[in-house]
Amino acid sequence: MYKTILVPLDGSVRAEAILPHVKSLAHCTGAKLVLLTIVDPPVAFISPYDVMPSFTMDEVQEQRKDAENYLSQIQQKAKTDGIDADMIVEYGAIVATIIEVAEREKADLVAMASHGRTGLSRVFYGSVAAGVLQRIDRPLLLIRS
Repeated sequence: MYKTILVPLDGSVRAEAILPHVKSLAHCTGAKLVLLTIVDPPVAFISPYDVMPSFTMDEVQEQRKDAENYLSQIQQKAKTDGIDADMIVEYGAIVATIIEVAEREKADLVAMASHGRTGLSRVFYGSVAAGVLQRIDRPLLLIRS
């Protein structure tokens, strides 16, 4: 049924609550997992209406390296469990990038935990799960973490 399952992760324990579910699905269906982390560049508020990216190339490279190390650990655990897993690190708007990667990777299912982010980031960015739910054109598995 499922051949490719996209699993967006933000580095939080709450987001990782989806992993047992997708591992079980992958075992049952033989699906490959595509682990995704999106680096959301920090922004500086110039006025209440304007924001501007606020990062250096060194910071971007460091964020990418951290994201790759994080996903690599999860990928190795999946492979130890006999599950094929790829990893992707992207930059950009989180909801739009999840949808773009799902299309590009031909994901049959997007699986994620709700409330991966907490505190002020959730206020500023809104609910990622709700945004994906409203815009995705393929099956979506959401679990409350």
